Amino acid sequence: MNLSEPTPPTAPAPHPAPGNPAAAPAKRPARPRPPPMNVTPAALGRVKALLEKRGKPSVGVRIGVRTRGCSGLSYTLEYADARTPGDEAVEVDGVTILIDPKASMFLFGTEMDFTEDKLQSGFVFRNPNEKGRCGCGESFHV
Repeated sequence: MNLSEPTPPTAPAPHPAPGNPAAAPAKRPARPRPPPMNVTPAALGRVKALLEKRGKPSVGVRIGVRTRGCSGLSYTLEYADARTPGDEAVEVDGVTILIDPKASMFLFGTEMDFTEDKLQSGFVFRNPNEKGRCGCGESFHV
């Protein structure tokens, strides 16, 4: 073949005939989707205690992020009286933890824990998406 000659066009691959499953490509089975957030037993126990102590029925708790602090974002945690459209839900041992839709991209893969010692107690978030934290630990950035 001469390099100056144009190459002949190739014919497109034939499409399988509708209703002919033998000609359709095999589909891979869907992988189970990992939970958007992991919750430790300590955090689960504390959330259960808070919900029981509230004295008012709740759907669960909602986790979000807010612009605040020296590094940019901080975690928020509040009671959830109802689910909102777009909430991601993590159901663990009868407790529902909702992730605010505006915060989900910052929180996927995060582990929620609860620590308690002589000087302080509180929820701790181990977030693989964090690129840094401020010195006081109040805020983070991604």
